[in-house]
Amino acid sequence: MTSKEIRQKYLNFFKERGHAVVPSASLIPENDSSSLFISSGMQPLVPYLAGENHPEGKRLVNSQKCFRSGDIEEVGDNRHNTFFEMLGNWSFGDYFKKEQLRWLFEFLVKEVGLDPKRIYVTVYSGNKKIGVEKDSESVEIWQELFKEAGVEAKDYDNAEEKGIRDGRIFYYGDEKNWWSRSGKPADMPVGEIGGPDSEIFYDLGTDLKKHENSKWKDKPCHVNCDCGRFIEIGNSVFIQYKKTKDGFEQLKQKNVDFGGGLERVTMVSQNEDNVFETDLFENILNKIEELSGGKKYREHTRAFEVIADHLKGACFLMGDDKGITPSNVDQGYIVRRLIRRAVRFGRELGINNIGWTKDVAEIVINDYKEIYAELEKNKKFILSETEKEEKKFQKTLKKGLKEFTAIAKIIQVKVKIISGEDVFKLYQSYGFPIEMTEELATEKGLRVDSAGFKKELEKHQELSRTASAGKFKGGLADSSEKTTRLHTAAHLLLEALRRVLGEHVYQRGSNITAERLRFDFNHDGKLSDQEKQKVEDMVNEQISKKLDVTTQEMNLEEAKKQGATGIFTSKYGEKVKVYIIGKDEHIFSREICGGPHVENISNLGKFKIKKEKSSSAGVRRIKAVLEFS
Repeated sequence: MTSKEIRQKYLNFFKERGHAVVPSASLIPENDSSSLFISSGMQPLVPYLAGENHPEGKRLVNSQKCFRSGDIEEVGDNRHNTFFEMLGNWSFGDYFKKEQLRWLFEFLVKEVGLDPKRIYVTVYSGNKKIGVEKDSESVEIWQELFKEAGVEAKDYDNAEEKGIRDGRIFYYGDEKNWWSRSGKPADMPVGEIGGPDSEIFYDLGTDLKKHENSKWKDKPCHVNCDCGRFIEIGNSVFIQYKKTKDGFEQLKQKNVDFGGGLERVTMVSQNEDNVFETDLFENILNKIEELSGGKKYREHTRAFEVIADHLKGACFLMGDDKGITPSNVDQGYIVRRLIRRAVRFGRELGINNIGWTKDVAEIVINDYKEIYAELEKNKKFILSETEKEEKKFQKTLKKGLKEFTAIAKIIQVKVKIISGEDVFKLYQSYGFPIEMTEELATEKGLRVDSAGFKKELEKHQELSRTASAGKFKGGLADSSEKTTRLHTAAHLLLEALRRVLGEHVYQRGSNITAERLRFDFNHDGKLSDQEKQKVEDMVNEQISKKLDVTTQEMNLEEAKKQGATGIFTSKYGEKVKVYIIGKDEHIFSREICGGPHVENISNLGKFKIKKEKSSSAGVRRIKAVLEFS
């Protein structure tokens, strides 16, 4: 079964069970200060899991584009990708465990054709400290489903110590079978939602050669041991708790949040043991073989996989309707890192002709254009930015590698640590991201003085941070009063910008914490002091009018007819929420948005622009606050 067939079967399967099919959200988060990218299907849906009404109802299904920058170093292990598609279905206070687990099992076994004898599952072992019991309910449901499929399903604790034995269902604790975007219960900030989950694994077989060299080969084998035998293909999360300052409380509604990697489901469906040997990568790998002069994937797996994964990820980030340009900050830094890392591994394969990354990008666009039309729409931008970044890096890469070799030769004898000054030199003079220097150093048994590197960065007032975890402060998709006020202020800001600068202005991204809003918009050229003052005055004038904020649900075409702004990635006929500031002839703003917002703008305080600067080519960035006397 092809990946395209699996994706469509999944959407149809849940549509037949009352789910509205919704399009993938942008890869760039809206009003979520916790991350650079959308990394799971549930991330854009947090307001609805917390209790907001979704315009399409209580049951949704989609295939969501996802990107995980934390997996860059993991690529090359048969199962990790930076960009991937997550098949997802959700229930907002409608059905729960019984329906979800049955439907999932039915889809995988009857629709996809997976062997139930090779399916294993995990459930939550409970945590008395937070008042959550062992999930025996899910165990009973799973046992009934396996029994119907003719499979005995014994359940066991302590798999990490005792192995799988003759079990089929296994209990794990906070580290493995509790899900929130910030991890285990102890790591969740106040206000974050989460709950126990039930993961589903597929047995790839004990005869895989890679098990022989696994660092876990002398330890008990179990579904979560990472030896390579078992692969997680999906996770049903039962989001029913919210962290409070006093502990955990039940949400008003019990939710289901399922996510399953299309790449991994396709892999096991096609009886492969590697996501790169599916039809999702076939054309890309063939192109790399051609560009490398006939080198074979199986003989150079890591280089092929890094190139294929990274250029696909870069294409989707640049091809997003919020189009990310390679740069030294934020999302652009990750795009730059992906392209440059691909170029370095291309040299390992002997690919030296300038512009080759553009050839791979064309394959990615062609493979996905029917599913994600934005890639074809933004093709010119993707190809030109990919080629531009490659040319930039190709100019200095050879010299940089020569410089690295010279540094390594000097320190290899004694200190074995590359100084912060040398790491910074490689970064500033040759465009080496610190991660690339660290990787090259590891290959030679050396270490990097990363703390010294950071000091050098601050000293030169350049990159003040890498795009690592914990980049922003603030809550996760925070819906506190302060953040909600700034969210509404962002709507006022966009409309004021359009009235002052022109109707060409659209939002290109936002990041909102309780302290400030950061707003990106398309516009060529710096704003003058007069223009900034006009925008600021216009927003404050509206606040003084004490306008109401109301919401209407309508289909996308009707929203467009009414002049609502927004990034129109939704499909024709899909219902959207339109937030309206003002009424009758005094309407100031109409914008498509998921919420939440204040009910009246009288309590926003005074709007103040703190900074306006360039974010990337053709995109400006405003940072603003609300001041209260």
